[in-house]
Amino acid sequence: MIYTITLNPAIDRLLFIHGELEKRKTNRVTKTAFDCGGKGLHVSGVLSKFGIKNEALGIAGSDNLDQLYAILKEKHINHDFLVEAGTSTRECFVVLSDDTFGSTMIPEAGFTVSQTNKDNLLKQVAKKVKKEDMVVIAGSPPPHYTLSDFKELLRTVKATGAFLGCDNSGDYLNLAVKMGVDFIKPNEDEVIAILDEKKASLEENIRKLAENIPYLVVSLGAKGSICAHNGKLYQVIPPKVHERNDTGAGDVFVGAFMAGLAMNMPITETLKVATGCSASKVMQQDSSSFDLEAAGKLKNQVSIIQLEER
Repeated sequence: MIYTITLNPAIDRLLFIHGELEKRKTNRVTKTAFDCGGKGLHVSGVLSKFGIKNEALGIAGSDNLDQLYAILKEKHINHDFLVEAGTSTRECFVVLSDDTFGSTMIPEAGFTVSQTNKDNLLKQVAKKVKKEDMVVIAGSPPPHYTLSDFKELLRTVKATGAFLGCDNSGDYLNLAVKMGVDFIKPNEDEVIAILDEKKASLEENIRKLAENIPYLVVSLGAKGSICAHNGKLYQVIPPKVHERNDTGAGDVFVGAFMAGLAMNMPITETLKVATGCSASKVMQQDSSSFDLEAAGKLKNQVSIIQLEER
């Protein structure tokens, strides 16, 4: 079983317009759609598409719970959310154009989680998660969810002996590194910030950071990624595709990467599958969709070069 934990889930309201979003202009919405938001939920959606048994955990607001659950049902995402009474799961407004690529995101901050639900989440994890499971904690925390809270969550997962992957940023990413989690996906700037080392080369920094992280993938944006595993470095070169919206491509990569690990694929095959799925995602207009058949074809266009230590 793979458990995803989304500490600050969202309901994405997709607003489609013609042309660019402009100030001092009436930007008429031509179509509205809804999607689930939050990195962990996107990872769960990918796992479900692969047919990997998974369950989404987190804390949702009571006031719009039915709407969130309806979206999750449509996405075939199994879940066991704790519920915060008297509040709503945040909305994220995503403005998309029929004529241009990319999106404009306007997310709400989310609600403050009660201490009771912080404690309940720890109890839930301790009860559900077994040593043979995998756990992925992804996305930003809600307001007033402190580093101490996050540390307790990491400790609770690690105490189960399960595989622990984190796709977070800032101080929360730094803490995940210090706690020695099994997977992270920082970008190049985050690698430098974690190590506080600007003089060394990117490859040297990745090798150093990977000493305590079994699976390290460093995102290089459109240029692909570099993965460190088992003392080896792999440069991953993605296929060239027509980009429409790169939002969510990293979440799709993480979900497909976890699917590859769950299916015991070799690391190079896992990287090809994840990169193919991510490439398919950027061709879509929304924030989470990708085409599994197209991803399979794109996978065959991914190049992987093993980098030798200098």
